[in-house]
Amino acid sequence: MFSVTSRYRGIDIAHLTLPDGRDTVYVRRRFLPVGPPAAVVAEHTVAQGERLDNITARYLGDPEQFWQVCDANGAMRPGELTSLTGRRLVVPVPQGGL
Repeated sequence: MFSVTSRYRGIDIAHLTLPDGRDTVYVRRRFLPVGPPAAVVAEHTVAQGERLDNITARYLGDPEQFWQVCDANGAMRPGELTSLTGRRLVVPVPQGGL
């Protein structure tokens, strides 16, 4: 259902029957991985005005893989990773089909 580079690949799909009889299909909740990434491509120091998609494109070649940098840095909200100039980010070796 999801591409090999999707953050939702491998997450279970669930079904719920609503009180009115309609069937709803949804993706189960995804949790951040625990611990540091197995391998790191680089560490990046955030400069003023930088965006996570641009950082991800530079290191991983695909701006839509920002979620991998989020996971590696324990962030649920992508914006928090670039909100502080000078923050050091871990950029992981890409998982999936990159």
